[in-house]
Amino acid sequence: MQNLVEDFLVYLRHERGQAQNTGKTYAALLGNFLTWADAHGLDDWKDVTLRHLMDFLEQERSRALKDEPKEDARRLSSESLYLQIAALRAFYNFAETEKLLPLNIAENLSLPRRWKRLPKALSNSEIDQLLAPEDPATPDSLCDQAVLELAYASGLRLAELRGIRLEQLHLDAGFVTVIGKGNKERVTPVGRTAIAAMRRYLESGRPKLVTPKTPAHVFLNRRGRPFASSTLWLRIKRRVARANIGKNITPHMLRHSFATHLLEHGADLRVIQELLGHANISTTEVYTHVEAERLREIHRRFHPRK
Repeated sequence: MQNLVEDFLVYLRHERGQAQNTGKTYAALLGNFLTWADAHGLDDWKDVTLRHLMDFLEQERSRALKDEPKEDARRLSSESLYLQIAALRAFYNFAETEKLLPLNIAENLSLPRRWKRLPKALSNSEIDQLLAPEDPATPDSLCDQAVLELAYASGLRLAELRGIRLEQLHLDAGFVTVIGKGNKERVTPVGRTAIAAMRRYLESGRPKLVTPKTPAHVFLNRRGRPFASSTLWLRIKRRVARANIGKNITPHMLRHSFATHLLEHGADLRVIQELLGHANISTTEVYTHVEAERLREIHRRFHPRK
């Protein structure tokens, strides 16, 4: 059963061009089912029935969260269950298409409703507070400054920031090329402030981090290596703490701030979709609550019978 899952993961990576993090997520979700199947005496995908899948999902729905006390009443969220079902459906669709399994029994699994969460963004004053340069300027602080400025200026994902390479920078022309989800390339403008921060880092910070084995990645840790996702995010959180911003910052919050502030200042939603690298406009439409809020504020301020 594990071999078939491995075939599916190779297909995702090499034929669908899915990001490495997507593969890891599918591997973990399908691994949950393999553990359950082993405990229930199932050792061949052809022996798995719809009833087995339903029993597994029922157990998932009612199980306690990992690494939490047993008496904790919280259970798996509908969002997590949605992902588990989506992983099973994607796997079975692949297996049926490739004629590795005779039937796609997972196509009858219904997905729970996903509630759209409004993206949380930093205010303009909080952004100014976060992006205030630190003294003294060290290779680490110059790197942090460049990461934050580029993240806010271009709305890049954490994985895109980690993976960006020197050949993707076109600072003289004012843009960077980004390899996003599904290995899709997009061109993203970079503002003057971010370009200045990038130049300071590239001229005074990065050369001191480089070693003979350093790859062409732009952002480097103290060992001259590209950041792991957790390490880069920890660096950003420490910077947030030093800036005395009393919010629980998430990896996507700078990206949300980028899109929210563009929309607040009149940018078209289609332009924001292209800048964010969203394949579907429906993904970008989560930001329309910002525009609605702005219109309500204008109405409140200027309508004679407010």
